Amino acid sequence: MKPEYRMAIAIEQPATILDLTYADLVAWMKKHGEATFRAKQIFQAIYRDLVTEYEQITTLPKALRARLAEELPLVAPSVARELHSRDQRTIKLLLELSDGAQIETVLMLYPPNPESPRARATVCVSTQAGCAYGCTFCATGQMGFARHLRPGEIVAQVLHFARLLRAHPWSWPVVPNAAGSQHSGALDRVTNVVLMGMGEPLHNYDNTLQALRLLNAPEGFNLGARHMTVSTVGLVPAIQRLAGEALQVNLAISLHAPNNEMRAQTMPVARKWHLDELLATCLDFARRTGRQVTFEYVLLSGVNDQIPHAQELGRRLAPFGPLAHVNLIPVNVTAAGYRPPSGEVIRAFRETLRQAGVSNSVRAERGDDIAAACGQLRTLNQRQSLHPSGGPAS
Repeated sequence: MKPEYRMAIAIEQPATILDLTYADLVAWMKKHGEATFRAKQIFQAIYRDLVTEYEQITTLPKALRARLAEELPLVAPSVARELHSRDQRTIKLLLELSDGAQIETVLMLYPPNPESPRARATVCVSTQAGCAYGCTFCATGQMGFARHLRPGEIVAQVLHFARLLRAHPWSWPVVPNAAGSQHSGALDRVTNVVLMGMGEPLHNYDNTLQALRLLNAPEGFNLGARHMTVSTVGLVPAIQRLAGEALQVNLAISLHAPNNEMRAQTMPVARKWHLDELLATCLDFARRTGRQVTFEYVLLSGVNDQIPHAQELGRRLAPFGPLAHVNLIPVNVTAAGYRPPSGEVIRAFRETLRQAGVSNSVRAERGDDIAAACGQLRTLNQRQSLHPSGGPAS
């Protein structure tokens, strides 16, 4: 089945209170004859105090708590599986939604370093159950598309880890800084959100933007838009639409090849929107917003990781100047059989880009011991459910 490229239709009826913006909740209060200041009490209780049930909001009348529980339930997905990396800096969850659909979300913890002097707690969230775009190197792309997530189902992933960090702040070991002194500390909040989990965020455009606005709302979670990143395989009309939004989120493009012919071999979306059109749209986005665009480039050994590929990529991105950054990602091993390149090959690729004037970095492998790449844990869980002994399928 070919991917469906139309935009998602916004959900008309909220399933839970997490689907509502602050303005929506104020309107709900007015409609039901309640004082509008109750909306702020509720929003702050959910997004700042991180309550898990209405009974914990004791400032609300009992009757209102009961009505909210019935009409706008405050629910969270259940944790089907939880894995921790050996270094305890990556936690991956397999969550089960109310209809049985399963999604993944990951918390990644980063201590201060010379490039980033502040510790970070980054949540990688899913926006769909499955994905329609079929990238051959992606475990999620190999499982097909089930459905879009509601705004509240996206937000709930962030709130889960926010509660975890509030209850158990993360402490990092002593780290030397640029001045030569050493410091340690503790982090009790989510600092960054990246929409790089299961699914294509811009295929689920309206619900994704609603979730981002909920996380950004000053009355509630109040996470800065510049601390949120939307990753896309390159849905050109949606990128154009995103450029006009007031929300100043970061944009990351799943590029993975220096030309359209090579890109189409692993990413079916390249047959719909040519790389030339995608890059022109990204350049327009960068110039209109003044925001640097990150180009994600999964390195596949022997496929797209050679010096000529880096040279061609450098030429492609030259018009961006400082408004482009390449994030190189050694591929995770999936059923497709790809392998990551050697360190020597990666270093040569980076140096070629640097000589072309393109800033770049290598994404540190996080949680490889717990199948942290999107789609891997769900696939693993399904296989083990079918074959509890751990043996191969017959």
